[in-house]
Amino acid sequence: MEDPYRSAAPGGDRLRAALALQLVAAATGVPADRMKHRVRLHGQACRARWVAMYLSHVTFGWPFERIGTAFDMNRATAAQACRWAEDERDRPWLDDLLNRLERSMRDILDTPRCELPA
Repeated sequence: MEDPYRSAAPGGDRLRAALALQLVAAATGVPADRMKHRVRLHGQACRARWVAMYLSHVTFGWPFERIGTAFDMNRATAAQACRWAEDERDRPWLDDLLNRLERSMRDILDTPRCELPA
């Protein structure tokens, strides 16, 4: 049964959200599949998903509604994730991590598109 309160995200948004999840997974060691669970997460998995949501906000300029849709969450969860990340940027190690991940995402997205042969 489809959830009437959730709208489908465009394929490009899902792809970008997956990029954020994979980069955070590579940086933190928290598997992306674990971050994708639609249940309430705790500890590292929760914070890792929040980092991915925040990266989508700052890198893509997405509003909370769009982040929620792309990550299959609600707008309030996306807002909470971004508030947490902004507050935690006072920690130098996390600020450095966020800066590096944002740069990596921009580098990947700025790479010219390559059409691979069939």
